[in-house]
Amino acid sequence: MGGHSYCNVLVHAIFSTKMRRNSIPADKLEALWRYFGGIARHHKISLLRAGGTRNHAHLLFALPSTQTIADVIGTFKSNSSRWVSPIFEWQSGYGAFSVSVSNREKVIAYIDHQEKHHREMTFDEEFLAFLKKAGVDYDPRFVLG
Repeated sequence: MGGHSYCNVLVHAIFSTKMRRNSIPADKLEALWRYFGGIARHHKISLLRAGGTRNHAHLLFALPSTQTIADVIGTFKSNSSRWVSPIFEWQSGYGAFSVSVSNREKVIAYIDHQEKHHREMTFDEEFLAFLKKAGVDYDPRFVLG
């Protein structure tokens, strides 16, 4: 086999605004999701979907074989925070969950329906449910920072 590397590692990343405040202006939400797409193209990251609400973002991307999850999420967060506002900040942590190819469309649909979903569940409840479903050990005293 030649020197080529092939991978298809899909990651569903979730991260919130600083203190989980509704600090993304409502009129900028759709533009922010498109802006994530521009960041992805510029950094050669395959972004399959971006969405969320005024206090958090969901991204589904294919992890490049040469980058870490932390690097990719850091790229999205640092570049987008400057675009939202000079004083805007994302929370320092994030959740990142593997997605099988067979669940790709389900995750895309989940991201597309965030506003509806969050009429019934807070971000905190959603994030804890993701951790539990993924079997991630966490200390409830510190997980939401």
